[in-house]
Amino acid sequence: MLADLPESSTEADASVVRVLSYNIRSLRDDEAALARIIRACAPDVVCVQEAPRFFRWRKAAARLAHASELVYATGGGTASGPMILTSLRAHVEHAEDVLLPRTPWLHQRGLATAVLRFGRARLGVVSCHLSIDADERHDQGKLLLDRLAALDVPHAVVAGDLNDRPDGRTFGLLAGHLQDGWAVRPWGREHTTRLGDPLQRIDAVFATKGVEVLGCGVPMGLPGVTEADLRAATDHLPVLAALRVPAA
Repeated sequence: MLADLPESSTEADASVVRVLSYNIRSLRDDEAALARIIRACAPDVVCVQEAPRFFRWRKAAARLAHASELVYATGGGTASGPMILTSLRAHVEHAEDVLLPRTPWLHQRGLATAVLRFGRARLGVVSCHLSIDADERHDQGKLLLDRLAALDVPHAVVAGDLNDRPDGRTFGLLAGHLQDGWAVRPWGREHTTRLGDPLQRIDAVFATKGVEVLGCGVPMGLPGVTEADLRAATDHLPVLAALRVPAA
């Protein structure tokens, strides 16, 4: 059985926030399995990648939020894939979607961003899905850091599918400015590629320096998260982190 990850909590001096990052492959797989995994992780924030973004995408996003016992905050079609869902614990102070510059013949990419409050703790959130092209991906990493700074909050988290490994240039760029959750406090499984695929960690949760990482990794073995559901839900594995965010 997987060791316990701290539960969500709100105290006078800080709040513990559970953040889940998950590439859901446009809901092309088993939605019921996906929702079961999300509920079992009990997240306060879900940074989604490859959310539905075309015909009736808002209806699909609402359906996933309802099945996962969460609410829609921002993103999806308006961010070209990244999306943010939250629990009712979160108060959304601000939300904005950003489309990144596009290289011809490559997919449009974007960022879903929000500023959330948990008690007296304020947390900036960025959900991202970076390019498969190395040069474009590195440029997007720089723009992501600029956008994070523009949120103008003391504490923030970046979560998403980087399409890059820890030894890669863009992963290294982000890890040079932010805490890589798995590297700071590993918990669960490291690799985020589909079970049976080559082992790679291409999905991650990062946090700014003032946030305490209490644990971060793939929640294999967490009660309610089964291997059958992980295989059926999508082609990535989720990353769950517990973060202690100081109060303002």
